[in-house]
Amino acid sequence: MTAVERVLPLLDPPPAEPDVSRGYLDLLGEEAGPHGTLAQRLMRSGFLPKIYEDLWRPVLFGLSKGPLGPSLDEEYALARDWLDLAAVPDGTVLDVACGPGNITRALAAGMTGHGLVVGIDASSTMLDRAVAETVRPTGRGENGAADVAYVRGDAADLPFSDGVFDAVCCFGGLYLFEDPWTAIDGITRVLKPGGRVVFLTTRRPEIPLVGPGIAALSQLTGIRMFGADDLCQALRARGFTTLRQRAYGLMQFVGGTRD
Repeated sequence: MTAVERVLPLLDPPPAEPDVSRGYLDLLGEEAGPHGTLAQRLMRSGFLPKIYEDLWRPVLFGLSKGPLGPSLDEEYALARDWLDLAAVPDGTVLDVACGPGNITRALAAGMTGHGLVVGIDASSTMLDRAVAETVRPTGRGENGAADVAYVRGDAADLPFSDGVFDAVCCFGGLYLFEDPWTAIDGITRVLKPGGRVVFLTTRRPEIPLVGPGIAALSQLTGIRMFGADDLCQALRARGFTTLRQRAYGLMQFVGGTRD
């Protein structure tokens, strides 16, 4: 059974005629015209996926996290640790707003059994890159023992059944959603009881003279800036426990376990 075939039973409902012509399961069909915020349009462009992993993400996230923030490899290790992937070697893991699949592959590399890691994103150009990187026989495209599959779908309205994932990761995507709280509802819904979630997202500085400028930039780009307690409060309200949080500059990691 292929990795994509393993995804089909997780969907609600599964498509009658799955479209896997581009190497990922496409649930959205024809491309929509230009829409959304500046940041959303950029993520769907043909240019950004080519530089995202090697230039865009290291530089932009590095500046946002500041000099004391973790490296990319340390981010990957943190995600695997906070999700406790060692405890679910044959489990199912979801990477929400996976982009070119760098986190998806890093999660798969941390699983020792025959698990399944599913990356979901709405951008066909990002997923084209993800598929190309994942099938590389050597280099960054190498995976661990887990299967990797990609789904083109609405990451803010997840197309999966209730309680089918052991862990969910959302690194660098939540701040792009028009309604992040509904997206968190969806993540909660698809998690099994006892499942874990981890986010990497923005953090709004509580500095009077800086705040107005940050708010204006957020309005212009469509990148939401979350308060220091926003995500912890949202997870707590949805029944998550064992909350964890680390803040670096304009970014923060937040995780928890679903009751």
